[in-house]
Amino acid sequence: MSPELLAWAWPLPWPLLALALLIGFGAGMVRGFAGFGFAALVVGGLSPFVPVGPVVAAAMILEAIASIGMVRSVAADVDRRWLRSLIIGNALCVPIGLAALAWLPALQVRLLVGGGLLTAALAMRLADGHSFAPTALLRGTAGVASGLLNGLAASGGVAAAMLMAATRPAPATLRATMITYLLFVSVYALLCAALLSQADRTATTLLGADTLRWVLVLAPTMFLGIRSGRRAFGNANPNRYRRFVLNLLIVVASLGLASAAWTILQG
Repeated sequence: MSPELLAWAWPLPWPLLALALLIGFGAGMVRGFAGFGFAALVVGGLSPFVPVGPVVAAAMILEAIASIGMVRSVAADVDRRWLRSLIIGNALCVPIGLAALAWLPALQVRLLVGGGLLTAALAMRLADGHSFAPTALLRGTAGVASGLLNGLAASGGVAAAMLMAATRPAPATLRATMITYLLFVSVYALLCAALLSQADRTATTLLGADTLRWVLVLAPTMFLGIRSGRRAFGNANPNRYRRFVLNLLIVVASLGLASAAWTILQG
């Protein structure tokens, strides 16, 4: 391959490619085990080094691809009430989040998302052992919050899982509902992003050559990670799964906040 073609295929520093492959594998393992978290980990891990818009779009594409391969096998375990609330909330709020991502300063968005998620995740961890009733209000709040965060930072799956986990569902139910929900919301968010790009050419580019490049880079290690994560879920007990989910929420939120802080320090 000629140097010119290599430069076109990967115009960024080569150490960043190695980091992206590692992040793709680790986030894929989390996705295979927990049913969510891939996009948030990818965006949190790569956003300090590259423009966030194409990474968010690529993560949504990969979330949809991952769910297509898993959704049929988990269909029987889906909680239909939670799924319906999440879909309605995202249908209404993803466009708002995408508009904010396109027009608001990226650093403020990342600080807001990371700080809010970390506060909520720590509160849930401290309250472990307590549970909340899965009321219509709680499910509706999860739908709205996840829709806004999906548009802003591809982190809606974390918010949805956080609130659903507070009701202490069976691990298989939480995982299946998240997988099915992420299929819908990823496809929907991508359609909204495409319409936004057509409506306002001055907005941040969310879909384009950079997005395709990230998809091609992250997909192979994501699939390897998902395979490993699915095997681990088959051997997990409910208590281990719940602790993993709570700790994952804290890690994801901390990663997003730390990446924003790193950007401030570098600037």
